Amino acid sequence: MSSPTAGEHSADEPRAVPLLNIANVLTVSRLVIVPFFLLALFTGGGVDLLWRMVAFGLFVIASITDRIDGDLARKRGLVTDFGKIADPIADKALTGSALVGLSILGDLPWWVTIVIAVRELGVTLLRFWVIRHGVIPASRGGKAKTLMQIVAIGFYLLPLPPWLLFVRWVTMGVAVLLTVVTGVDYVVRAFRLRAVARRSVAGAP
Repeated sequence: MSSPTAGEHSADEPRAVPLLNIANVLTVSRLVIVPFFLLALFTGGGVDLLWRMVAFGLFVIASITDRIDGDLARKRGLVTDFGKIADPIADKALTGSALVGLSILGDLPWWVTIVIAVRELGVTLLRFWVIRHGVIPASRGGKAKTLMQIVAIGFYLLPLPPWLLFVRWVTMGVAVLLTVVTGVDYVVRAFRLRAVARRSVAGAP
């Protein structure tokens, strides 16, 4: 059996994933959209109908790339270390900037933004705390939390008539509830992971 020639890889060798791939490009594009989104949100004091719709459109586009880049990375084998780090950063930059921007404009109570920000920061720190013991996979609750945050922010960005404002409050209320519940769940799972890892080390010969 002949050995692989130069430039070829055997079937058993892992395929090198290029850093510049469509999934990473979409992730970076989401980061690039954030400042333009904020510019549109604050133009006209945040009350200009046209610019508000532009901000909403940019937020929707960025949110769609969040779903697409992850699917592409998994289905096409384009997962990279850069993507693992940049993707959650892009997500938090998008939702965080939207929440802070809406609070600055007075459309969203600051306590909502603070609760969500504290949860996201806490979970990020927990990930670093337990990373040497393993990775805690995203739960269904966590995915539902992200979806509800995006939907709620979208409703707050839209210039809804007064009789539809309750939709904002309901969706954001659900988003905050899921944010808190999934945050507590993540803390519990992180401590369990460390406990299991410690028992494994203690029981090792």
